[in-house]
Amino acid sequence: QVQLVESGGGLVQAGGSLRLSCAASGATFSISAMGWFRQAPGRSREFVARISRSGSSTSYADSVKGRFTISRDNAKNTVYVQMNSLKPEDTAVYYCAAGPSVVLSQPRYWGQGTQVTVSS
Repeated sequence: QVQLVESGGGLVQAGGSLRLSCAASGATFSISAMGWFRQAPGRSREFVARISRSGSSTSYADSVKGRFTISRDNAKNTVYVQMNSLKPEDTAVYYCAAGPSVVLSQPRYWGQGTQVTVSS
Protein backbone atom coordinates (compact mmCIF):
# COMPACT_ATOMS: atom_id res chain seq x y z
CA GLN A 1 0.00 0.00 0.00
CA VAL A 2 1.00 3.58 -0.62
CA GLN A 3 -0.11 6.57 1.39
CA LEU A 4 -0.24 10.04 -0.16
CA VAL A 5 -0.47 13.22 1.90
CA GLU A 6 -1.02 16.58 0.19
CA SER A 7 -0.32 20.03 1.54
CA GLY A 8 -0.10 23.59 0.30
CA GLY A 9 -3.62 24.47 -0.76
CA GLY A 10 -5.28 27.73 0.16
CA LEU A 11 -6.86 30.97 -1.02
CA VAL A 12 -5.06 33.17 -3.52
CA GLN A 13 -5.99 36.06 -5.77
CA ALA A 14 -6.07 35.66 -9.52
CA GLY A 15 -2.58 35.97 -10.95
CA GLY A 16 -1.02 34.61 -7.81
CA SER A 17 0.92 31.42 -7.13
CA LEU A 18 0.71 28.34 -4.93
CA ARG A 19 2.82 25.25 -4.56
CA LEU A 20 1.26 21.92 -3.67
CA SER A 21 3.25 19.06 -2.18
CA CYS A 22 2.50 15.36 -2.03
CA ALA A 23 4.51 13.07 0.20
CA ALA A 24 4.37 9.34 -0.53
CA SER A 25 5.07 6.59 1.97
CA GLY A 26 4.74 2.83 2.10
CA ALA A 27 5.38 0.65 -0.94
CA THR A 28 6.72 3.48 -3.08
CA PHE A 29 8.82 1.01 -5.10
CA SER A 30 5.58 0.01 -6.84
CA ILE A 31 4.94 3.51 -8.20
CA SER A 32 5.94 4.37 -11.78
CA ALA A 33 4.37 7.82 -11.90
CA MET A 34 2.79 10.40 -9.66
CA GLY A 35 0.69 13.37 -10.49
CA TRP A 36 -2.21 15.66 -9.80
CA PHE A 37 -5.88 15.66 -10.65
CA ARG A 38 -8.52 18.21 -9.69
CA GLN A 39 -12.27 18.35 -9.23
CA ALA A 40 -14.30 21.53 -9.30
CA PRO A 41 -17.84 21.69 -7.89
CA GLY A 42 -20.31 20.04 -10.22
CA ARG A 43 -17.60 18.72 -12.51
CA SER A 44 -15.84 15.41 -12.89
CA ARG A 45 -12.29 14.85 -11.78
CA GLU A 46 -9.75 15.85 -14.41
CA PHE A 47 -6.07 15.25 -15.05
CA VAL A 48 -3.70 18.14 -14.32
CA ALA A 49 -0.10 16.89 -14.54
CA ARG A 50 2.04 13.81 -14.11
CA ILE A 51 5.72 12.96 -13.70
CA SER A 52 7.55 9.70 -14.15
CA ARG A 53 9.51 7.96 -11.42
CA SER A 54 12.81 9.30 -12.70
CA GLY A 55 11.42 12.76 -13.36
CA SER A 56 12.50 12.62 -16.98
CA SER A 57 8.97 12.53 -18.37
CA THR A 58 6.20 14.99 -17.61
CA SER A 59 2.86 15.84 -19.15
CA TYR A 60 0.23 18.49 -18.53
CA ALA A 61 -3.38 19.23 -19.30
CA ASP A 62 -3.70 21.88 -21.99
CA SER A 63 -5.48 24.16 -19.53
CA VAL A 64 -2.40 24.44 -17.29
CA LYS A 65 0.48 24.23 -19.77
CA GLY A 66 2.88 27.10 -19.35
CA ARG A 67 1.47 27.97 -15.93
CA PHE A 68 1.98 24.81 -13.83
CA THR A 69 5.23 22.92 -13.33
CA ILE A 70 5.45 19.47 -11.78
CA SER A 71 8.65 18.23 -10.14
CA ARG A 72 9.79 15.63 -7.67
CA ASP A 73 12.37 14.97 -4.99
CA ASN A 74 12.95 11.24 -4.89
CA ALA A 75 15.05 11.49 -1.74
CA LYS A 76 11.92 12.75 0.02
CA ASN A 77 9.40 10.70 -2.03
CA THR A 78 7.65 13.99 -2.66
CA VAL A 79 6.06 15.48 -5.77
CA TYR A 80 5.34 19.17 -6.18
CA VAL A 81 3.27 21.27 -8.51
CA GLN A 82 4.12 24.94 -8.79
CA MET A 83 1.03 26.82 -9.93
CA ASN A 84 1.58 30.31 -11.35
CA SER A 85 -0.74 32.82 -12.99
CA LEU A 86 -3.67 31.21 -11.25
CA LYS A 87 -7.16 31.83 -12.61
CA PRO A 88 -10.57 31.55 -10.92
CA GLU A 89 -11.26 28.50 -13.09
CA ASP A 90 -8.35 26.74 -11.36
CA THR A 91 -10.48 26.62 -8.21
CA ALA A 92 -10.92 22.97 -7.25
CA VAL A 93 -9.95 20.25 -4.84
CA TYR A 94 -6.57 18.99 -5.98
CA TYR A 95 -5.77 15.32 -5.51
CA CYS A 96 -2.37 13.68 -5.58
CA ALA A 97 -2.34 10.36 -7.41
CA ALA A 98 0.12 7.55 -7.96
CA GLY A 99 0.19 4.24 -9.72
CA PRO A 100 2.12 1.57 -11.59
CA SER A 101 1.43 3.04 -15.01
CA VAL A 102 4.10 5.42 -16.29
CA VAL A 103 1.38 7.51 -17.91
CA LEU A 104 -0.69 7.45 -14.71
CA SER A 105 -3.74 5.95 -16.33
CA GLN A 106 -6.18 4.68 -13.71
CA PRO A 107 -4.16 5.70 -10.62
CA ARG A 108 -4.16 3.13 -7.89
CA TYR A 109 -3.57 5.48 -4.97
CA TRP A 110 -5.12 8.82 -4.07
CA GLY A 111 -4.51 11.49 -1.48
CA GLN A 112 -7.27 13.07 0.57
CA GLY A 113 -7.31 16.26 -1.49
CA THR A 114 -6.43 19.87 -0.79
CA GLN A 115 -8.61 22.87 -1.62
CA VAL A 116 -7.33 25.58 -3.93
CA THR A 117 -9.48 28.68 -4.24
CA VAL A 118 -8.61 31.48 -6.64
CA SER A 119 -10.53 34.72 -6.16
CA SER A 120 -11.16 37.16 -8.98
